[in-house]
Amino acid sequence: MRILHIGYRLPPEPGGKEVFIERLSHEQMLRGHEVVVAHRRGDVPGGARVLPLARTAASRAVSRRSDVIAFAMECARTLRRAHRIDIVHAHGDHREALGLGSAARRAGIPLLIHVHGALTVRHRRIMPWAFRHTDGFIVAGERPREDLLAAGVPERRMRVIPGGLNLDHLAGFRERHPVEPGLIVSVGSLVEVKNHALTIEAFHRLRTDHPGARLVIAGDGPERARLERLAGTGRGIEFTGHIPADDVYSLVSRAQVVVHASQRLPSIGEGIPFALLEALALGTAVIVSSDASLGTAVADGSAYRVFRSGSVHDLVTHLRSVLDDEALCLEMIERGVRAVSNLDWRTVGDRIGEWYETLIADRSLAPVSAS
Repeated sequence: MRILHIGYRLPPEPGGKEVFIERLSHEQMLRGHEVVVAHRRGDVPGGARVLPLARTAASRAVSRRSDVIAFAMECARTLRRAHRIDIVHAHGDHREALGLGSAARRAGIPLLIHVHGALTVRHRRIMPWAFRHTDGFIVAGERPREDLLAAGVPERRMRVIPGGLNLDHLAGFRERHPVEPGLIVSVGSLVEVKNHALTIEAFHRLRTDHPGARLVIAGDGPERARLERLAGTGRGIEFTGHIPADDVYSLVSRAQVVVHASQRLPSIGEGIPFALLEALALGTAVIVSSDASLGTAVADGSAYRVFRSGSVHDLVTHLRSVLDDEALCLEMIERGVRAVSNLDWRTVGDRIGEWYETLIADRSLAPVSAS
């Protein structure tokens, strides 16, 4: 099978979606598929072919408002001349669908849109029209699933599939590093949606009765200067910046707890936080905001704790219970490792491959509509 992955950014650009594209591409090439990648920024996975893109007068004009749409337009233009693409797997939302839908339909190639996070609420009215030529969807979690349903996408067009894990690799870190009591870790780009500011505020409150605790925030981004001001000059909070994946795994495996405080914003929200699935596999207790979704990937709700999004008090309460109750922490760890034991890349690759086959075989699906 010849698969075209379309992703605006790829590693080393930060983000779970970017990592997903890279790792899925590798898994598919291991299975003997030919992978072609179209991208704007980052590096193409080794062994994959590159879909060459060319700027046009139209795409330059559109890029002043949205370079993502301009990128999709350039992909669509090239797609009309591409040879033997069996399926287009576009990682994005209505913007990619808007640019690619008609071209994929004319070329007779199934278009799959992979929605990795919550959809913007600002463009809900145009989404049924934007998605009209989309054959199928993969969604990462309950939030994007609900958003697509609200946009008129039928349930039968969707598959909820989380990211895959390299379980053997992660297990090596779990067995190698002892836990450091009081170590709290947060992993994610330093952007507003991740809400690291709330984690910092909760940590300051926690330190009143846990003076030995420390918080390490792994990631980088435009919010760093503001977050460093919120952290203050006192001891206890460290920013690592962007570090390699194995360094993140070492850090998380040493942590007593990982916190993910993301919030839903009008323009963006979380799907299934990939870093949390890895944290569970690494044998670390997890506390997650109610605006992030783990339920569709982790069936055992006792494997992690959920706090009310935006509530510092709620987060501090959960942190104290995990840090102070060794039996609770051990139970969460055992349940967490077991809960993600079926999320290896082979299983995830099988599920995605089955959905590809369905979409390729069934070109008679009716166009997406708001009805």
